[in-house]
Amino acid sequence: MKVFNTLSRQKEEFIPHEEGKVKMYACGPTVYNFIHIGNARPLCVFDVLRRYLEFRGYQVRFVQNFTDIDDKIINKANEEGTDYKTVSERYIEEYWTDVKGLGVRPATVHPKATETIPEIIAIVQEIIDNGYGYVVDGSVYFRSRKFKDYGKLSHQPLEELDAGNRIEVTDGKEDGLDFVLWKAAKPGEPSWESPWGQGRPGWHIECTAMIRKHLQDPIDIHCGGQDLIFPHHENEIAQAECCCGHSEYSRYWMHNGFINVDSRKMSKSLGNFFTVREVANKYGYEPIKFMMIQAHYRSPINYTLEVIEQCQAGLERLYTCRNNLDFALKNAVEGELDKDFAAQVDSRREQFITAMDDDLNTADGLSAVFELARDINSYTAQPRTKASLEYAAQVFDQLTDVLGILYNRKEENLDQEIEDLIAQRQAARKARDFATADKIRDDLKARGIILEDTPQGVKWSRQK
Repeated sequence: MKVFNTLSRQKEEFIPHEEGKVKMYACGPTVYNFIHIGNARPLCVFDVLRRYLEFRGYQVRFVQNFTDIDDKIINKANEEGTDYKTVSERYIEEYWTDVKGLGVRPATVHPKATETIPEIIAIVQEIIDNGYGYVVDGSVYFRSRKFKDYGKLSHQPLEELDAGNRIEVTDGKEDGLDFVLWKAAKPGEPSWESPWGQGRPGWHIECTAMIRKHLQDPIDIHCGGQDLIFPHHENEIAQAECCCGHSEYSRYWMHNGFINVDSRKMSKSLGNFFTVREVANKYGYEPIKFMMIQAHYRSPINYTLEVIEQCQAGLERLYTCRNNLDFALKNAVEGELDKDFAAQVDSRREQFITAMDDDLNTADGLSAVFELARDINSYTAQPRTKASLEYAAQVFDQLTDVLGILYNRKEENLDQEIEDLIAQRQAARKARDFATADKIRDDLKARGIILEDTPQGVKWSRQK
């Protein structure tokens, strides 16, 4: 397996620190609002990465945080006349609603910044003791230029980072490139006691503290959106590697591409900003998940109504295939595994693995699943052995589970009255009473039940 490492700007063979085990961290949301479709991409992509690593036999410990104290959260609380905890807890609950809808599995641990204050304070003190941190009026800043490798993740010289950094220049900082580790409390803001006075953590330090607490650095994979490369992840590297005793905070850094809307950058000012909830209310959650994996994770995605409708259609094709398998299994004959068909199924599985081993190429992996679906649809046109169909179902379910799709599949059950009508129609057909058979078929259609006569028997579905 190879992954593209932002640190080296090339694909590298994936070799974790400990054989058979992976320590993985992804930056989670700042919980002051509903997550938007841009937030959903890393959630979906790195959920698939975790699933694929487990599919390949790794034991994965995955940590994803909640930033539950931040300027945006405080501002939201002030607007509402409430407190930061009320706001953060509300949107953590809304996050779980959307994550469940997207079919994303919870991480092993979801720590909160406010639950990690002692660890944050300890690391800040360590940074100060090592000469990389300094105190100004109760705030603590990091001396970026003192860290000799600063800029190694974003691959930019210090001069360009200094000119382009988006960190607010604050009076008292030694250098415009320095960043805050601990913020002195302002009147009326939530704060915690520290050796430097009342305050709260800066944004970057919380992830380093959580990694140390729940994973112990160095870790294997650190991931997030491209927008986090600088300054967030660059600053994480600096503050961690200046005090951890080694020069490898994370072995691999993986970043997903941006999402545009109608070929323009998503922005509230442009009026093309969509939350996951808004899109899901119209199209459902699963087409959003499908959209996130139908392109390579490092490529940009252009969200349009046409794209989301294409994703709906693609999902429908896969659901139809799986339903065809269920129907074929109900009408399967006894017999041995069809070795030729099993070999064909195995070749699609290997095609999938080859794609996913190549820097998590979900686009080509999904293509392999669609080709498997085409093979299955063709194969199930005639009665087949139960062993052959069960093998196809096993592989199909395995691959779609890795991609985190088809999680809304439900076994349809007809009530007894409708089953009796289908049986009556079959009896009428056998007796060549086609008028009665057609009337029953039309009556069922009027009730939303569509019948299809196949070589294996009558197949039914609910009208869309």
